[in-house]
Amino acid sequence: MRFASDNSGPVHPKIMAALASANEGWAMPYGNDDLTRRAADRAREVFEAPAAAVYFVATGTAANAIALATITKPWETIFCHRVAHIHEDECNGPEFYTGGAKLTLVEGHTDRMTPEALRAAVEGEGQRGVHGPQRGPVSITSVTERGTLYTLDEIRALTDVARDHDLKVHLDGARFANACAALGCTAAEMSWKAGVDVVSFGGTKNGCMGVEAVIFFDPDHAWEFELRRKRGAHLFSKSRFLAAQMDAYLTDDLWLSLARSANNSATALANELREIPGVSFLFEPQANMVFPVLPAAAHRRLHDAGAMYYLWDGSLEDGVDEDIGARLVVDWSCGPENIDRFIDLVRG
Repeated sequence: MRFASDNSGPVHPKIMAALASANEGWAMPYGNDDLTRRAADRAREVFEAPAAAVYFVATGTAANAIALATITKPWETIFCHRVAHIHEDECNGPEFYTGGAKLTLVEGHTDRMTPEALRAAVEGEGQRGVHGPQRGPVSITSVTERGTLYTLDEIRALTDVARDHDLKVHLDGARFANACAALGCTAAEMSWKAGVDVVSFGGTKNGCMGVEAVIFFDPDHAWEFELRRKRGAHLFSKSRFLAAQMDAYLTDDLWLSLARSANNSATALANELREIPGVSFLFEPQANMVFPVLPAAAHRRLHDAGAMYYLWDGSLEDGVDEDIGARLVVDWSCGPENIDRFIDLVRG
């Protein structure tokens, strides 16, 4: 019953085997090896973008922060939702790597920007001349921090606003695979075909040991990203071990298969919870995250039995006896026995 994070799940055997294979013999360092070139070509094929510049880093924060730094000047501001991952969970990493650019937090829905709110935010900035921040890129997170999705039409509506103001668009895709699987779309349809300029394409949360791809659909950004990655201490010397993971991840659509497994398990968990009287949801589950509201007594039973997850909006201290929200994140390896045991404990 490990629902704390999809980061806590195991590495898929095919990816572990790819790492072992990459460890046989020697290879040129710093990405100058055949495996890195092959993995980059696979990414171009999956994204239907033969001219794209593709790079690998080890963490999602590095992917987001260095990608954004490449398309953002220090005196600009990045437009993102107020609960975007780059705002809530990256310790000001984008601000640091950009050399001082700020974030403008955009309202809208509880979990997603709306084009109207984005347009108002963009037009509200850049009007004070040299005295204020200049307009910078738009950053979209999908799957969102609340487990919901931007539809393709919603992404296009946001990128249309960005284009109206000649702004670049970044997609934080730590759970890109889960979003694609849930929407039933291709990687290209959720990225450059929807107006996105650069994607942080996640692998770590979905069965990899630790790798993210940064994909620029305009290769003119390639050299600057390479310099920033090196200067930012994220150019691995033995980079073939990053590439090996991504190569296996993209082979035979493993990335989609693992995401579908996680999403399907999350759907099964949510459906079982719906059958329990009194259980509600903070946000409608759409991918691999579920936010149920459960009685405090159910939380205590779960915690006593070793269930691992985060309380969302409350505490079990001091004998609290009220309904409390939770965040449950399902990874690719979650079997039905974990769901059944969790549901039995909620029922009491």
